[in-house]
Amino acid sequence: MIFTTKAEYGVRLLVELGRQAQAGNDVTAPVSLKAIAASEGLPLAYLERIVALLKKAGLVESTRGAYGGYRLARDPAEIRMDEAVLALEGVVAPMTCFVDDTELGSRVLCSHEADAGHGCATKLLWTRVQGGVVKALHSTTLAELVAFTDRTAPATPTPPVREPLAGHTA
Repeated sequence: MIFTTKAEYGVRLLVELGRQAQAGNDVTAPVSLKAIAASEGLPLAYLERIVALLKKAGLVESTRGAYGGYRLARDPAEIRMDEAVLALEGVVAPMTCFVDDTELGSRVLCSHEADAGHGCATKLLWTRVQGGVVKALHSTTLAELVAFTDRTAPATPTPPVREPLAGHTA
């Protein structure tokens, strides 16, 4: 299953907003998309479209004005990645023959059922794959991703201490 850059960039955007929320007080100052685009090396115009999807899903909120920007709408521990990916990608489907049936919830159905009245031989496999991916996304919070990036970020290198050479005084 391959997610598009919408999911990748959207999650990176959320992680950056989560890091800002973690660093700030109860009221986090909004962060400009321009600053996030520069720090993450992402295209600003594309981020504007992505943040609109996240805002529509209620994951981020915006503030207008000179000091405006975006911030998380909820605590990072309350934002699950299935919400984010669903907002950005739509239904999670492992195969192109799976179709979204929003009337039945967030399920996907095999499009081959219409052909012969039953699913194809691999339907069980792809349904399990889809369920596993959704379960993994549902069990991962934004707070976990923020904590993970903080743990794996390279430490700022400290300059080496220069010892005087033997026999020399400083």
